[in-house]
Amino acid sequence: MNVIIQSTLKTLQKSQILLDNLCNEQLCDTSVSPYYSSIGSHMRHILDFYDCIFKMDDENRVDLTARSRNKHVETDCRCAQEYLNEITAKLRVTAFKIDEAIIVRDDLGLGKTDITYTYGALLAQANSHTIHHYAIINYIFDSLGIVVQDDEFGYNPTTPKEVSSK
Repeated sequence: MNVIIQSTLKTLQKSQILLDNLCNEQLCDTSVSPYYSSIGSHMRHILDFYDCIFKMDDENRVDLTARSRNKHVETDCRCAQEYLNEITAKLRVTAFKIDEAIIVRDDLGLGKTDITYTYGALLAQANSHTIHHYAIINYIFDSLGIVVQDDEFGYNPTTPKEVSSK
């Protein structure tokens, strides 16, 4: 299995741990300022990104603006776990040609645009995007008093570790 897929699966495994330890009320809580987004909305957004990758059209294009936005994923831990399991199962069995050029459609703020990527670049972006949203989820956890037993949750692997000066 390719290192990009292995890394992605390792990152997404944290979603399973998270969902195993939340209730629906915590998943959909929108009380934290300044954005009032929920853990569930971030989880859904993460998984929608991967889902778009599996919906390549006949023109070899992945449209990152065509997200499913299933509200049940945002409010129901079981539904979110099913979506996560669907995504990870597809990642395990799909034979990605990591160096193959594809077209990615996205909206960078000035309307939809097509960008040439490789599958590897898109999957690496998806993994980094996931970690970015984990950082936001970690902020929500802290504000809600939810403790995660993972010192690396929400941190990019390249973030320097503090060295104790004892």
